[in-house]
Amino acid sequence: MESGDGGGGGGAYGAAKAGGTFDPWRFLQQPQVIARILSAIFALIVFSCIIGEGYTNHSSSDKLYCVFNHSEDACRYGIGIGVIAFLACVFFLMVDIYFPQISNATDRKYLVMADLGFSALWAFLWFIGFCVLTNQWASTPPKDVVIGADSARASIAFSFFSIFSWGLLITFALQRYRMGVQDFDHSYVDPAPGPVPPYSSYPNVGHESYQQPPFTPRTGEDSEGYQPPPVY
Repeated sequence: MESGDGGGGGGAYGAAKAGGTFDPWRFLQQPQVIARILSAIFALIVFSCIIGEGYTNHSSSDKLYCVFNHSEDACRYGIGIGVIAFLACVFFLMVDIYFPQISNATDRKYLVMADLGFSALWAFLWFIGFCVLTNQWASTPPKDVVIGADSARASIAFSFFSIFSWGLLITFALQRYRMGVQDFDHSYVDPAPGPVPPYSSYPNVGHESYQQPPFTPRTGEDSEGYQPPPVY
C-alpha cells in the first residue's frame, strides 16, 4: 500500500483496487450496503409515521398535538433523527459506490472513520429515541389517541430495529478500518539498521599522475651537443 500522499491505495480498507468496473449486482450483495439500505428504510418509516399520523387534535380544538403524550419534543426528536439518518444513508451509499475509485489511501481512511463515527453516534441516538418514544407512549392516556396508534407503535418498533441496523454498520466499518491498518502493517518495512556508508572521496592523486608541462627545456644529448656561437 502506498502512502496517503501518493497515488494508488490498492485494495486498502476493504475495497477493490482503484480503477475497476462497477458491478451493481455485486455492490448490492455487500453486507454494509444491505445494512445501510435497511437503515434507510427504517428511518423512512419512523419519520413518515410521525409526520403522517403522529399529530392529532381533539374535537373541541383545531390545534394539533403530538400523539406521544402531547410531547412536541418526542415527535420532533423522532422526525429529526429519522430524516438525518435517511439522508446520511443516501450519502454513504454514494460513498460506497465511489469508494473503489478512490486511489488515495488517506482519503479512504477518513471516509471509513467518518462512517464508523457517524454509525456509532446514530446507534446511540436511536437508542435514546426508542426510550423517549416508548416512555411517552406508555404515558399517553387512551382517550387522547383518536388516530395514529398504529403509526406510533410502528415508529417505536422501527426505532428499536434501527439500533441493530446501525450497530451492524458499526461492525462493518470497524472491520474495514482494521483491514486498512493491517494492510499498512504488512506493507510497511522499516529500513535495515546498520552504519551509514561513508561518502565516497575523491581519488588519490599522486605525483605520477601529473603530466609533464609543455615548453620544458629538453635534457639529454641534444642539450649537451649544443655549442654557443664563437664571439670575435
